[in-house]
Amino acid sequence: MFNQKEFDIRLEWGLNGIEQLAPISDVVIIVDVLSFSTSVDIITSNNASAYPYHWNDTSAQAYADSVGALLAHKRNDSGENYSLSPSSLLTIPSGTKLVLPSPNGSALSVASNALCTIAGCLRNAKAVAEFAQNKGKTIALIPAGEQWKDKTLRPCFEDLIGAGAIISSLNGILSPESKVTLSAFLDVQNNLSHYLRNCSSGKELIDRGYDSDVDISAAYNVSNTVPGLNNGFYQNATNTY
Repeated sequence: MFNQKEFDIRLEWGLNGIEQLAPISDVVIIVDVLSFSTSVDIITSNNASAYPYHWNDTSAQAYADSVGALLAHKRNDSGENYSLSPSSLLTIPSGTKLVLPSPNGSALSVASNALCTIAGCLRNAKAVAEFAQNKGKTIALIPAGEQWKDKTLRPCFEDLIGAGAIISSLNGILSPESKVTLSAFLDVQNNLSHYLRNCSSGKELIDRGYDSDVDISAAYNVSNTVPGLNNGFYQNATNTY
């Protein structure tokens, strides 16, 4: 009932969505614009690797050590540390392995059992769509959403729009969920920066001093990189699938 299997382009939110759609889709695209998917795009564009990890606790360092990777710090840590702040990753060196703890995009990545899992955002929307279309007919968009303080899912503007941007470059029969998401993107596509800066998640980041992260995330189709997940980490999909 909930898997939208009669449609080529499917969309559902969060962990429950990926559990419904991943097993029956050729490609899964995880969308977490602020900021997991944007960060992964930047990391893989620099020929580095991003390791998703779903807990941001003491086990994250142990996991990073086990794969020989650095651990991304919390966004508000001082210094020159890498974090889920896209601006901290712009000059990450080629070959770097970085673990990204995240309860949203990372958790979905770990949960995906699709043969082809991609991280999509506004920056790489067209490239991701074209790659996905070449990998299979049935494509599942999974906007990650954010979390309320009680850990329940908060569907968010930026992931709705990010998914819609990718759908705008896909061909196939759209589910009603996908069609509405596309319509939302088309309604705001000419002023993405304005809307991203004024949505709840954008205002939160700006209030914390991360204006540049919102602007980096709002850039549309500036990247040709397709981050593909394989063996537990994302790298440029031309080297992955």
